[in-house]
Amino acid sequence: MDSLETNETTALEQSAEKEAPTNLASETPVNDTPSEPVPTAEQPAEAPSEPAPTTDDVAEEATPVAEEEAPAATEEAPATVGEETPEEETPATEEEASATEAEEAHLPLNKEEVVARIKEIASGEDAGDKSEVDQLKVLFYKYHNAEVQEAFRRYLDEGGEADKYIPQIDPLEAEFRAAMQIVRERRAAQQEALEEQKQKNLERKLAILERIQQMASTPEEANQTFNEFKALQAEWKEIKAVPAERATELWKNYQLYVEKFYDLLKLGHELRDYDFRKNLEIKTRLCEQAEALAEVPDVIQAFNQLQGLHQEWKETGPVAKELRDEIWNRFKAASTVVNKRHQAHFEALKAQEEENLAAKTALCEELEGMATEGLKSFADWDSITQKIIALQAKWKTIGYAPQKMNTQIFERFRTACDAFFEKKSQFFQRQKEELNANLARKKELVEKAEALKDSTEWRKTGDALIQLQKQWKEIGAVPRKYSETLWKRFIAACDQFFEAKQAATAGQREEEQGNLQQKQGIIEQLKALASEGAEDVLQKVRELQQQWNEVGHVPFRDKDRLYKEYREICDKLYGALNATQARRRLNNFRNSLAQKIEKEAGSLEGERNRMMRAYERMRDEIKTYENNLGFLTTSSKKGNAMVDAMKKKVEKLREELHLLGEKIKAVDEEMQSEK
Repeated sequence: MDSLETNETTALEQSAEKEAPTNLASETPVNDTPSEPVPTAEQPAEAPSEPAPTTDDVAEEATPVAEEEAPAATEEAPATVGEETPEEETPATEEEASATEAEEAHLPLNKEEVVARIKEIASGEDAGDKSEVDQLKVLFYKYHNAEVQEAFRRYLDEGGEADKYIPQIDPLEAEFRAAMQIVRERRAAQQEALEEQKQKNLERKLAILERIQQMASTPEEANQTFNEFKALQAEWKEIKAVPAERATELWKNYQLYVEKFYDLLKLGHELRDYDFRKNLEIKTRLCEQAEALAEVPDVIQAFNQLQGLHQEWKETGPVAKELRDEIWNRFKAASTVVNKRHQAHFEALKAQEEENLAAKTALCEELEGMATEGLKSFADWDSITQKIIALQAKWKTIGYAPQKMNTQIFERFRTACDAFFEKKSQFFQRQKEELNANLARKKELVEKAEALKDSTEWRKTGDALIQLQKQWKEIGAVPRKYSETLWKRFIAACDQFFEAKQAATAGQREEEQGNLQQKQGIIEQLKALASEGAEDVLQKVRELQQQWNEVGHVPFRDKDRLYKEYREICDKLYGALNATQARRRLNNFRNSLAQKIEKEAGSLEGERNRMMRAYERMRDEIKTYENNLGFLTTSSKKGNAMVDAMKKKVEKLREELHLLGEKIKAVDEEMQSEK
């Protein structure tokens, strides 16, 4: 085998100037000799089938993206015919068939028929046609997802909540996936067997090449080995697929050694010319068929048919040297037309896929830019949900992105959808927990109100119910189905108590109105005393105050106003009485001074000193109280009462201090008159 490879390399180097195949994509001829290069058809890249979505992919929150899209039909347009490729490759399929195409192709028109067909294939001995299996998978999930979407729509129409929707498990999906697994395993086994067969075919073809090389290198034996040569050619044609990486090399060497053998052949020209004519007829027919492919509307179909023509061209022997370039150039020109149409088709498809990628990227950015931090209510979340559902619907109208980006962009979009609906689910869960907590608190208030509704402790119970009503207002919303019932129970309990209280206290209100009139009369009498200035005012004030204390309650809304008016007139009277009493005390002091002077001359000096000491003590005491007032706070009722008491004490000390000062002044006046 090593010698064969060495010989082949040497032969190729020797014939580099006369035996090089042409690359149809570049259309640059590199064959300058009459030897006839035979092209091969390039297989287009096979379009991966659509990944099967699972039930978890469908109808998560509102309408999460349910159907994972298949990768694009191709990432790069296949190379043109004429570039050597593995001859055993199968042609690429078109994008997934639509329901109309399925109907035209007599494929199953519902999910049950799809499952039945895939199970039928799985139960057979082979793996079935790959394009049919891929199309069955597309159809199954098209029908499956349509059913899921319809079920979700009915759920919403019946009043269901989107975040609580749970898709039903489709039993047919498990059957379908199990059958598909069997088909995939069988296909993998067949592929392994095919690879083994390719290796065996390679070994057989290498052996044929080695023998033809030997025959082509011995001109004297060429005539004797002609029959063997024809047998080797027939055997070569019978051997099919070989490993892709060796296919081009094998074909080039085969063409080289076959042509060398014909050139060395010294048999009768009639026999050789007959062989050349038969080959020319075949290759002319292949040219005509290749030229007719330019009018085939289906570009992919035309390209696939061209592959078959190239395969047959490779298996056909040479023609006369003077015709080799001509027939080859004709076939190459026809192939170029088909190749250009095919290339243009995939370039247009690639451009459309780029546009689709840009459109889908824009949808992802719009979706990711939707802020959820400020959403506080159900209406806010529902508003954003409708926008996302609209984006999902728009996504489904956009075709495939380039294959290398299709899955990635879909995962980006789906991740953003899942993130939103997860946040929405968490919000609804928190709201549900809060509603349930509010429900428990309001139930407790209802039970307390119902326990108090029959009470006859009007004031205490009324205050308690008012406090319960305040608490009710502070508690948030509860689940709608409980809200009305709870409120009716609560307000019924409150109304029952207050209606009973109103009926029971009707006489009490009349009494309070009478007390109100009595106290207003007392206030009027006090005002009259203040304007009259009678001598026995103090006694009358005390009598009226006694009457005030004996009168019962007045209406609650008038209590503060009435007491304030009563307190003001009393303070005014007592202020006037205190001033009068102070004057009386000062006059009495002056009279006592005159008597002391008559009885005991010179005793005023000692009296003055005693009063001055008392004056100083009293003034110091006032300062002490004032300093203490500066440190006291009034944040409680007890603190306010203490401050008020100290202020009254200070006011009284001021009055005493003022009176003492007047007395000292009177002493000074008497002492001055003695002198």
